[in-house]
Amino acid sequence: MRRARRGAARGGCPRMPPRQREPRRGPGVPPRPAPPAAARPAALALVTLLSFASRFHRLREPPHVCWDETHFGKMGSYYINRTFFFDVHPPLGKMLIGLAGYLSGYDGTFPFQKPGDRYEQHNYVGMRGFCAFLGSCLVPFAYLTVLELSKSLPAALLTAFILIFDTGCITLSQYILLDPILMFFLMGAVLSMVKCNSCADRPFSASWWFWLSLTGVSLAGAMGVKFVGLFVVLLVGLNTIYDLWDLLGNLSLSLVMFGKHLLARVLCLIFLPLALYTAMFAVHFAVLNRSGPGDGFFSSAFQSQLVGNNLHNVSVPEHLAYGSVVTMKNLRMAGGYLHSHWHLYPEGVGARQQQVTAYLHKDLNNLWIIKKHDSDTADLSDPSSPVEFVRHGDIIRLEHKETSRNLHSHHHEAPLTRKHFQVTGYGINGTGDSNDFWRIEVVGRRTGQLIKVLRSQVRLTHVATGCVLGSSGKTLPKWGWEQVEVTCTPYLKETPNSLWNFEDHINPKLPNISLDVLKPSFAEILLESHVVMIRGNSGLKPKDNEVTSKPWHWPINYQGLRFSGVNETDYRVYLLGNPVIWWLNLVTIGLYLLITVATAVALKRGVQLTSELKELSRVVLRAGGQIALGWLLHYLPFFMMGRVLYFHHYFPAMLFSSMLTGITWDALLKFCAGFLSPSTTARKVYGGGFLALVLLILYSFYLFHPLSYGMIGPMASHPSSPMAGLRWMDSWEF
Repeated sequence: MRRARRGAARGGCPRMPPRQREPRRGPGVPPRPAPPAAARPAALALVTLLSFASRFHRLREPPHVCWDETHFGKMGSYYINRTFFFDVHPPLGKMLIGLAGYLSGYDGTFPFQKPGDRYEQHNYVGMRGFCAFLGSCLVPFAYLTVLELSKSLPAALLTAFILIFDTGCITLSQYILLDPILMFFLMGAVLSMVKCNSCADRPFSASWWFWLSLTGVSLAGAMGVKFVGLFVVLLVGLNTIYDLWDLLGNLSLSLVMFGKHLLARVLCLIFLPLALYTAMFAVHFAVLNRSGPGDGFFSSAFQSQLVGNNLHNVSVPEHLAYGSVVTMKNLRMAGGYLHSHWHLYPEGVGARQQQVTAYLHKDLNNLWIIKKHDSDTADLSDPSSPVEFVRHGDIIRLEHKETSRNLHSHHHEAPLTRKHFQVTGYGINGTGDSNDFWRIEVVGRRTGQLIKVLRSQVRLTHVATGCVLGSSGKTLPKWGWEQVEVTCTPYLKETPNSLWNFEDHINPKLPNISLDVLKPSFAEILLESHVVMIRGNSGLKPKDNEVTSKPWHWPINYQGLRFSGVNETDYRVYLLGNPVIWWLNLVTIGLYLLITVATAVALKRGVQLTSELKELSRVVLRAGGQIALGWLLHYLPFFMMGRVLYFHHYFPAMLFSSMLTGITWDALLKFCAGFLSPSTTARKVYGGGFLALVLLILYSFYLFHPLSYGMIGPMASHPSSPMAGLRWMDSWEF
């Protein structure tokens, strides 16, 4: 009944019990007087001011493109110019960068071609300033989160100082990048979740609804910037499940009231984020309505909506018929059009027959004529002959219009892909053999159904060998004009490589319809864009001479990233965490595990603890556990990722490890001081330990701040360099 009464008093999230009267402390325990009412706002103002000052200092430097500004600055320009492009991340971050540039007077004309290009007269400061503003907000967000969880002003201040004076966080916040935008929404979601938990004793109050709704908004923002925003969604989801499970065990809470709690969370944490996330894409597609460099990654039906695309406002026959002249586009990203030309495969590369490739551009050699497999269709050009439509399951021949050779395959091995069969052009004037026969099948259709231009996804199965026509994505050597290899794969797994759609369609005997009739719905566009983004993400490969890293490198600060400059005469910026801070965070994770185990064992064994130590144990186990879970969720998944990884991927996890450092060292110092007597000695030990940590952080920032604010002159290996003696690891490249 005691638990039931407690639950009845709270009626909400289980994280933060109501504040109780200060318990009587045992001898030698340092008192924990609450800070004066003005102390907390003053401390918040101080850390916020320091955060903004550190992020906006030398924001204009260097006045040229640095690292990934070449990508995200260019994408901001695309939004200003309304030019469609493709990126592996959702659109919110780039849209906000474009909006910041537009509002600050940038006209979208700078090309962002490569790192090192000078901005000259172009206004780039607005976009950098926007990212710096969001990066500056991370410090007060972390401060408020730790203060809410631990109720300790020193713990919150220590966390704030760690983030203010970390060179990596400063560098990542000062440039036109997605990372500060992602971390802004991530920390906003964590802070809102913690604040909502603190309102557990006032469920359905205005403040409770505000923080719950703001959590949902922040989740949508994090997901809308990068897919790794899913990690904070998982953190909030686990917190919500814990809350609901605790409420379900509250016997004084009626099932109707529990249903209201459940409905409120479904509304604010599922429906609201999904609605906002969907709205982002609606705005994205509405703004980017002009043809651009991203067209080829999407389907022909999607491309037909883009102003300036060759399919825009075009009229073609809707259904395929025998005698039609068509182009076929492969559905893999940048898969190209089915193509052939007069050139033959060279000696030693399969049969010496005509090459068949995939070509990324429009060309007359992409045109093919659809014929029946068992009869000549020359008579179909006669206007008086009846129209016969191609149907799902038909066996057809494809004759190359320019060379009159049939699409052909046989058991010779493909040029590049082992265990795949070669695809060639064979025959004379459309006359070939049985290896020219292909069964046309539409995904998800039944035998006899018609085949639509643009919309139908088709698979061509070679009748004689049973293999499937596809594009391998591999680039042929110079003898193949560096076009894409086309093969016939005996592996029947359905992938975009083996699927095609018909794009151009010419048949004078059929009525034309506008492609607007065939345009996909918003739901189809939304689904297609996510499929393309996921494929693109999983297929990311490192560029030549690009520095990549492994997840185990990150917590130890093993290797940084060059943001700007290489030589002694260059203005050099190097992304590297403050080594003292990062190694302190790493040691703290081990300390936290030891403290957690010791505390859990002591509580389990019934060791008598003072009220103060019990409160510290609660902070370590509950508050610290919540932050530690956030670190694990934002770090461990990278070990399972197959895509290329970079050092900056660790920074969301670093935010959690920094908050954990503030909570852990505050609790550790209080544990140590708790065994000292008198209380004045305990206060000195606690204050001295806190001051030593802060001074260590400040001094390390003094040593390493040129990494963020720029280095000119000799490299660190030279005795006269300002960074001489600071290259503590051989893998650091400054």
